[in-house]
Amino acid sequence: MKAHLAGQLACILIVASASCAQKATEKPEKSANSPRPPAKATAPKIVGRIASIPADRRFVLIQSYGEWNIGTGTILTTRGDDERSANLLVTGEVLGEFAAADLQSGSVEVGDAVYSRHVPKPVTPPSEPDSTSEIPPEPPLPTDDSAEILLKNN
Repeated sequence: MKAHLAGQLACILIVASASCAQKATEKPEKSANSPRPPAKATAPKIVGRIASIPADRRFVLIQSYGEWNIGTGTILTTRGDDERSANLLVTGEVLGEFAAADLQSGSVEVGDAVYSRHVPKPVTPPSEPDSTSEIPPEPPLPTDDSAEILLKNN
């Protein structure tokens, strides 16, 4: 009797553990309305160094380390000695290996490293078509009753 009970208990444990393992490996189904995972940003990449700072200290010139393909309006960060940092806004003005950026906050010195961090734009699902279309709907076709009324009136 004990052997039979032990055998049943072993079978129950095997079935229960197999059931748990199956549930752990199952992936939930994605529905059409489920939110998309957020876009992931890349680690900051060094793109240049502060080459010069005009006397008014409102903008800086960045000497690029390679081809400058950073868009206007991009926020860059700097890092200098003593944990000094700043935020720069790319103006779009480029001359050779130098690019201009407006100083937004912080403090900079010549030689500070300039970093860019690519943050992809979030993917937006396509919107439903607008109910107001540019093409007006066609008028309904006349029925037999409306055709008779039109003929009588003419």
